[in-house]
Amino acid sequence: MTLPPSPAQQSQAPAGPPPRRLSFLTLPLMIGLIYNAISLLTIPFSGPTLNDLLAEYGKASGQPVPTLSSELVQSALWISFFLTAALILWLYFTRRAVLEGKNAGRVSSIVIAVLSLLLFPVGTVLGIFMLVGAFDREVTAYLRR
Repeated sequence: MTLPPSPAQQSQAPAGPPPRRLSFLTLPLMIGLIYNAISLLTIPFSGPTLNDLLAEYGKASGQPVPTLSSELVQSALWISFFLTAALILWLYFTRRAVLEGKNAGRVSSIVIAVLSLLLFPVGTVLGIFMLVGAFDREVTAYLRR
């Protein structure tokens, strides 16, 4: 014999099976999570590349571009590291909220989808995919908890 779920357990798990188009939200969030995690792992190796890119830009533009000091390169890499880590956390908690059926996950997914529309071409496709899923009737009903 099983006990009925407590009120806390009822508020965490949405009733009924998840809608089919819920994957329109969860899959792009997972793709973004994996992509940014790989990007986070490559940041420590990007230091020497910054000055090389600046030198190539100087050659292409015909204007002298000064090289960055090692302190400036390190600070740029640390800022990139923390911003990427914050984005990874945002994607993770949004995906988790969507899977739990919370409306905050839907709102956060819409914000992420609109921002990803600017990342042409792959981000645009994922953003449209997410917006279709976020405004689906069944998904909206499922996430209105």
